[in-house]
Amino acid sequence: MTNRMREQLWRYVPALLELESDFGAEWLLDLWETVPTPDKAAGIREATIAKLLKRHRIRRFDAARALDILRQPPLKVAAGTTESASAHVTTLIARIRLVNRQLKQAHHRLDCLTASLGATAEGEPGQTKQHDVEILAFLPGVGRIVLATLLAEAFDALQRRDYAVVRRQACHDRLATAMYHWARVAVQHDLRSRLKYAALRSRGHSHGRALRSVADRLLAVACAMLKTGTTFDPSLAAPKSAC
Repeated sequence: MTNRMREQLWRYVPALLELESDFGAEWLLDLWETVPTPDKAAGIREATIAKLLKRHRIRRFDAARALDILRQPPLKVAAGTTESASAHVTTLIARIRLVNRQLKQAHHRLDCLTASLGATAEGEPGQTKQHDVEILAFLPGVGRIVLATLLAEAFDALQRRDYAVVRRQACHDRLATAMYHWARVAVQHDLRSRLKYAALRSRGHSHGRALRSVADRLLAVACAMLKTGTTFDPSLAAPKSAC
């Protein structure tokens, strides 16, 4: 639906494409409803755009910059094109908003389920037992979806702290996809993972092969931490190189 929205905007107001790459973003949907056509952009007040940006906490640009983009010379289009495309966008936005609400509800439900699994319990008197969910959630690159997929698709193997079984099960499509994104995000935010990825790429490894190696390392670290009941410590110094 967002691809279809992009195509409709491209027909008559391509300047809007410069403001956001995610055409399901709520702030962009609100902006289009406020400024659906070039004629509307010409008469809109800067204060109105400023309030919209502030409401959605958009700080990448200010209202003046947004209006400069929206007020670029409009395309010359055939009669009825603007009306047709904007009517189509109106129907698409209603459906995109519905999907956004459903995704938000699904994410909330996932958070509730993982939180219930991660509720702390008493171990030895005076000690708190460290739970698997909390340990996994602390690992770099693990977000809501990756965590839920690991728990759903590799729960038994993780309970046994069995690295080999989890890695073999990664051939499962959903788990393999989760492992890929785990490694991809870790490379962006974890220095050790980034160094390992860079070292592998410098040796001629492909992007996918390098990420698989990063994922293998992260999985081994996860199983080791599960065995010892410790959480990831981002304050530990990263090595100068990684192999």
